[in-house]
Amino acid sequence: MICRRGVTIECCVAVPLKVSKTRAWIITGLLFSAGFINYFDRAILSVALPVIGGELHLGPAAKGLLLSAFFWSYALMQMPMGWAADRMNLRWLYAGAFAVWSVSCGLTGLATTLTALFTMRVLLGIGESVYLPGGMKMIALLFSAEERGLPSGIMNCGTRAGLAIGAPLIAGLVASFGWHSAFFVLGFGSLIWLVPWLAAFPSHVRADASKPADSLGESLRTLDRNLLGMCLGHFGYGYYWYLLVTWLPDYLVESRHMTLKQAGASCVLPFLVYAVSEPIGGWIADRLVRLGYNEHRARKAIVTVAFLTSGMLLVAGRLADDRAAVLALGAASLVGLATGNLYALLVSVAPDDAAGTWMGLMNFAGNIPGVAAPIVTGLLIERTGSYYPGFVVAVVALLLALPAYWWIVKERRMTAPGAASTAP
Repeated sequence: MICRRGVTIECCVAVPLKVSKTRAWIITGLLFSAGFINYFDRAILSVALPVIGGELHLGPAAKGLLLSAFFWSYALMQMPMGWAADRMNLRWLYAGAFAVWSVSCGLTGLATTLTALFTMRVLLGIGESVYLPGGMKMIALLFSAEERGLPSGIMNCGTRAGLAIGAPLIAGLVASFGWHSAFFVLGFGSLIWLVPWLAAFPSHVRADASKPADSLGESLRTLDRNLLGMCLGHFGYGYYWYLLVTWLPDYLVESRHMTLKQAGASCVLPFLVYAVSEPIGGWIADRLVRLGYNEHRARKAIVTVAFLTSGMLLVAGRLADDRAAVLALGAASLVGLATGNLYALLVSVAPDDAAGTWMGLMNFAGNIPGVAAPIVTGLLIERTGSYYPGFVVAVVALLLALPAYWWIVKERRMTAPGAASTAP
């Protein structure tokens, strides 16, 4: 492949930064903890929604609109944030965005109207937009290709762990002290994370200034099949995930008639399974690559198996027994086995100096369903009186993503100097 600066791809292959393995894993651990906090701050609205909805007299459609507010700004900011991750000092970019999302979460506790809640959720989305573009840019800089599945899974499983642990904790806080106080505690309290981040993160972790990243406009103009395939696939993945994130607590309360605390406790299993399966799925594919299997086929195989487990969501929706339904929801969360591999796959096909930009573009596509899934599901509930049609749409959207990964996303081939590149 001829890079835009006129050199062959062999000369452009990204090399991990000169930091120790210990430092690389410490940074990965900090990214995990940031993801953990990320979903505490993001999911508090979903868990507290039955209480907030009752206090503000919100119907299903209004709830869906409020749940979607975060994703309007989060999705739109993915592309510019990815561009920034390729060009700016990652230490300060991530710290600044983290501060924005923590403060906006804390200030949500002052909201007393639907408009105020909507506004604070939009600000939260702006801050949290750094999470994946910035995080995956760091993983790409700190680890070689055959090592990225596990750290990618660890980084992102923090978000699922935040949901697993956060759901019962948030439910307890809301039930004991009210939802306003819960936002105060989780939002402002999370600012403590900035202390170890600034102490441990090296100031030089940024894009190589000698190889400036593609502009956002250039990435869009030169949209190739790999980026298109990853974006199409991530749309389906995002729809499934955001259905769970936004509607699962409300489903357990409204459809299965659990108390808020019971619903919070019941959310632990599916989100914990999601959290644990993410690094496991990445590790399995990494192991297969080390044993000599083709990296792309290994990661796509794990993704396929993971996506097929989504059928258990439909089983859960038909089970009368609550315990059995929660177990089925746990099985449906094995979709998490795919996550680390999706991100590692994206990095492997992206231009070496534009991993952040591509991650932003892919995550933009994956978060459009964050706007659509809550609204569509709310309208379906209002029209049918059932959550099940929303489950069906989510599973179908996820399974339709598989052809994009297998038929559109191809490996980048290296060619001799002066030759043009081709994709199989």
